[in-house]
Amino acid sequence: MELFEKLTQYDYEQLVFCQDKSAGLKAIIAIHDTTLGPALGGCRMWTYANEEEAITDALRLARGMTYKAAAAGLNLGGGKTVVIGNPRADKSEALFRALGRFIEGLHGRYITAEDVGTTVSDMDLIHQETRFVTGVSQAYGSSGNPSPMTALGVFRGLQAASKQVFGTDDLAGKTVAIQGLGSVGYGLGKHLHEVGAKLVVTDISKENVARAAEEFGAQVVDPDEIFSVKADVFAPCALGAIVNDQTIDQLKVQIIAGSANNQLAEERHGDRLHQMGILYAPDYVINAGGLINVADELEGYHADRARNKVESIYDIMLQLFAISKEHNIPTYKAADRLAESRIEKMKQVRSTFLPTSRSLLTHR
Repeated sequence: MELFEKLTQYDYEQLVFCQDKSAGLKAIIAIHDTTLGPALGGCRMWTYANEEEAITDALRLARGMTYKAAAAGLNLGGGKTVVIGNPRADKSEALFRALGRFIEGLHGRYITAEDVGTTVSDMDLIHQETRFVTGVSQAYGSSGNPSPMTALGVFRGLQAASKQVFGTDDLAGKTVAIQGLGSVGYGLGKHLHEVGAKLVVTDISKENVARAAEEFGAQVVDPDEIFSVKADVFAPCALGAIVNDQTIDQLKVQIIAGSANNQLAEERHGDRLHQMGILYAPDYVINAGGLINVADELEGYHADRARNKVESIYDIMLQLFAISKEHNIPTYKAADRLAESRIEKMKQVRSTFLPTSRSLLTHR
């Protein structure tokens, strides 16, 4: 791997390799862009096939966080940590505390959080070594499980998409097909049921679909049937890359709006949706509620303030839909343009001298 060539491609700032033999730690911290503020991004633990795969994942995820934070209007940049190891067998106090010391050594340039393969308990161990971590136990002032806020953000984004397509954000009587009924998918279903939407659901868990059928009166279909359901909205809340060559022609909806990450298998599928007249709510914008929620912890968590910020996803979605319409570009490109424009504007802001204790001491 030509590392500097890879870093230059998307203008990454920093790649940090963290190793502690006694703790069994092998980790990579990627910092993409800190124009808007310190880089925030989760700590993922995974059994990567090789080190190159781990580096690629860290870089990809860090860049994604830059765009998510920028589009959400947060004063944060994008970063990510990946820990090479089996999350079921290789965790230890020493491993996460060692990682915490490496994060502390970055002096606030990077702030971590829970991600795939890590838990609140793991964040608590990191917190013993550094204050630059969010998503810790509520006893430490955390906001707790971010899933309800993610679900709220998706619901508000879906309302905005409905306003764009149907001229109203009232979802009463609209049919929404939900793929995946985990914490976020179930939460979204609850919001939709409360406003009178009709639900068609699927999940690999029989318990999850039975719960949705009982509580929401939802129609249940097999996982491979969800793509061809005739509905107003398709809400992917499970796996990524679900809009692909095999599924795209099956869709009988006018809107795609869900919480799953990386819903488009390839960018060309976003182009195709645009041509088909299906409004796609870009995933990293509509599912930013969890990030917005944990970011509020950095100011001393306030639930009402965080909720209001998550509710603003409605206005952000309308803004990017307007960009898409004005320039006749797919919504995924409009989302990128929205994020990139904010970063570029901040790069042009005058660098006004702000005195610090160090500068005052230097000029005495």
